[in-house]
Amino acid sequence: MAKEMTKAMDQLETIKQKVDTFSDILDTLSSTEEKKKLLWKEIYENAVVDRENASMLFTDAWQHMQSGTSEHMSLGTTMTKYLERMCKSNEQILRLADMISKAEEQESSIDSNDLFSQIDNSKTR
Repeated sequence: MAKEMTKAMDQLETIKQKVDTFSDILDTLSSTEEKKKLLWKEIYENAVVDRENASMLFTDAWQHMQSGTSEHMSLGTTMTKYLERMCKSNEQILRLADMISKAEEQESSIDSNDLFSQIDNSKTR
């Protein structure tokens, strides 16, 4: 039991580290609203937790399935659902990566109107 608790605590720490790293990435986006960053962080955290939970359940079902073909028949559908949950979590993370990439592109793009107004302002000084 203590071994399982230690493993669960390690997994929680790993999730926390992943979320903290993701939060650091979001902090580099200076022009993105804080509310949007918080929402993205929550989506990421939920996706990582969902994926981790589904993985643990899948592993547990797989271990129980090793006892025979009757277990395979009864657990096969459940295991498929766990795999689907992990896949959906991965898709959420990929969509987040795409949104962040677009936000980074938007931040680094040069607005020609803004550039011209800065040039005009520097000429009038």
